[in-house]
Amino acid sequence: MENLRFRALADTFNRRRVDYKMPDKKPSEYFGEMTFNHSVMREYLTDESYRKVMSAIEKGTRIDREAADQVAASMKAWSISKGATHYTHWFHPLTGSTAEKHDSFVNPDKGGKAIENFRGNELIQQEPDASSFPHGGIRNTFEARGYTAWDPTSPAFILGNTLCIPTIFVSYTGEALDYKTPLLKASYALDQAAKEVCRMFNGEVNRVYATLGWEQEYFLVDRSLFIARPDLVLTGRTLFGHASAKDQQLSDHYFGTIPDRVKEFMKEFETEAHKLGIPVKTRHNEVAPNQFECAPVYEEVNIAVDHNQLIMYLMEIAARNHNFEVLFHEKPFANINGSGKHNNWSLATDKGHNLFAPGKTPKENLRFVTFLVNVLKAVSEYEDLIRASISSAGNDHRLGGHEAPPAIISVFIGTQLTQLLDNIERSSDKSVLNDELKAGLNISVPNIPEILLDNTDRNRTSPFAFTGNKFEFRAVGSSANCAKPMISLNTILAKQLSLFKKEVEAALLVDSDFENAVYQVIKKYIIASKRIRFEGNNYSEEWVVEAEKRGLSNIKTTPGTLNTLTDKRIVALFEETKVLTERELAARRLIRLEKYTKKVQIESRVLGDMATNHIIPIAIRYQNTLIENVKGLKEILDLQTYGKVSKNELDIITNISHHISEIKRGVDKMIEQRKVANRIEDEYEQAVAYDQQVRITGEQIRRHIDKLELLVDDELWPLPKYRELLFIR
Repeated sequence: MENLRFRALADTFNRRRVDYKMPDKKPSEYFGEMTFNHSVMREYLTDESYRKVMSAIEKGTRIDREAADQVAASMKAWSISKGATHYTHWFHPLTGSTAEKHDSFVNPDKGGKAIENFRGNELIQQEPDASSFPHGGIRNTFEARGYTAWDPTSPAFILGNTLCIPTIFVSYTGEALDYKTPLLKASYALDQAAKEVCRMFNGEVNRVYATLGWEQEYFLVDRSLFIARPDLVLTGRTLFGHASAKDQQLSDHYFGTIPDRVKEFMKEFETEAHKLGIPVKTRHNEVAPNQFECAPVYEEVNIAVDHNQLIMYLMEIAARNHNFEVLFHEKPFANINGSGKHNNWSLATDKGHNLFAPGKTPKENLRFVTFLVNVLKAVSEYEDLIRASISSAGNDHRLGGHEAPPAIISVFIGTQLTQLLDNIERSSDKSVLNDELKAGLNISVPNIPEILLDNTDRNRTSPFAFTGNKFEFRAVGSSANCAKPMISLNTILAKQLSLFKKEVEAALLVDSDFENAVYQVIKKYIIASKRIRFEGNNYSEEWVVEAEKRGLSNIKTTPGTLNTLTDKRIVALFEETKVLTERELAARRLIRLEKYTKKVQIESRVLGDMATNHIIPIAIRYQNTLIENVKGLKEILDLQTYGKVSKNELDIITNISHHISEIKRGVDKMIEQRKVANRIEDEYEQAVAYDQQVRITGEQIRRHIDKLELLVDDELWPLPKYRELLFIR
């Protein structure tokens, strides 16, 4: 029997890698060249059409059909000049990835000829099959109509030879079947609420928008080794595998020298990202071996979400060009760090102000504290929704694993801000808001410049940490669409800011001093939200006990989090802000329950297949070899010597037999559990059965396979091991 592991290792060195040709220009010279951005629009559009598009982007006005025809003609001319032959509506269905259907610009003309054509109605609207995407019961199979509609706020771009037009995706009856639609609605609700609060401090603000800077963690494995692991191919993670003797315990990979082969891969996807206007800036080794991270400069949240979806696609293409496979699963390898996607979230105004940054005057500081405290109050009120926004089968393996934030949602703000809020809570004098929020750090080395301290430290264990001028939502999973948590954060803050404005207006009826009215309301909010603030070690068992005392939820797996989406309080929140309807929320709950069940079901089937067809036969083969060896020893050794020599081999045979039996018993048990679960009609109860029974049995099987890996002859073991998967060659 040929050993797949060694064949894969040989393929690693024998396969030709693609040589990527870097542009002969500086990145600044080709940045955004494949996007229909503002400079391109100025060149290709008439002044009137350009004004209409910019008005749609900045003020939310509608683009009329005449302007749409002009934009479509300009997009066609520009994209054809870049080599495009097709166009597509590019959207984010509830699968979690992106979708596209390509149509050619070519249209038949008289005399057997053809012309390139692209009209305004084709730009504005297309019709994919709504029943074939996840819809949560909103569409029946025989009710297939759905619509994609152009989102002018996110620039069109060219991938390969295709013009890609970012769009929303809705059903024939108007329900959102994607992530972009509710994200745009949540952003609008936040804009309306936040600018009203800003105008209480400064009447010049006309627009407030959320910004997002994501940090994408990922693993790279050699593609030959990846293909030799059916579990990686089919589930994105290793369903078994014993820990390598060396992994991350020396902390020598984090921020270490990037391997040359990896650096070439990074150069390729960064170059392609820059052509698409994605401002990728940072790259480095992460904590675990073969784990890396990239991060861009922050952008408006809708564009940032589009760019994150694009970057994952670009990384997958570049990885294969370099004989890698990129893994976005939150926990592809047990016992080492998994991967997150830290979402750095802030608010900006059209005047260039960051509302989460401390100000230079007492009034600006009051505004800063106002927005800070309203975020704390919103997260405290809706911590269960925030938890649900980052739950998935993959992230369940990562959260709370002493490498990532726990399933308990809390907020870290740092010593200085904690002291400020405590002073506000204790004092009736609003002058405490005048405290300096920056300081210098003297490190007593004369030739080193002064280091300016941020107003918070960093707490790597916190799921939601204030980091100086933004909140870093660290609990988001690597494979997630960033829109999910951003929809929730924007919505809860929109709701909270609306309440804040009403309470300040009510306070002003009693006391006309604006600053005092604001001070009294935020003081009340500081007290009400105190339970959500935690400055300590989120990994500790003491925090679990303390969080329970505070009434914070600690739901560790996905099914238990999703009932939040149909809770009356959450439905009221989304309907009042006009972000999602009750029907849309119910559909999303159903889709995510089904997705969880199917993920665990697939993993269970793959594990059962690999255990039965890969592991057990090899273990039996090695066991038989040992048995024959023991028999041979008996023939050539005297009884006393035989007894001493054979004991170790007999112990190994016994242990192998035990693990084989337990694996077989576990697989049979898991199959029966699936059969029972598959007969459950209620989607929630079915997901719970897969979570609490099928998944747990799979973990028990894994433990026995991992033990066998240490017992069976290395030359016989049929699959690449962690020590091979986790170190770039």
